[in-house]
Amino acid sequence: MIGFIVAGLVIGALARLVKPGKQNLSLLTTLILGLVGSVIGGVIANLLGTGDIFELNILGFIVAVVAAVLLIGVAESVAGRGKGQVRR
Repeated sequence: MIGFIVAGLVIGALARLVKPGKQNLSLLTTLILGLVGSVIGGVIANLLGTGDIFELNILGFIVAVVAAVLLIGVAESVAGRGKGQVRR
């Protein structure tokens, strides 16, 4: 479980480094999005037959980082709407 949390934090941090621009997300949000991204990466790697859901492998790691980048983008857009911005 501790390894899963550390992997989620690393994946979330890598996703924030890969995504351009400044992200106004907390460390806890980064951790949660990294954990969700790592589960998504594990599921996709499992579906492709490269390993178990919670097994760390290259394909699962890459998909996890990509999923976390997308999740950070979604989280930013949702958080941005709540700060009084007007959609046009």
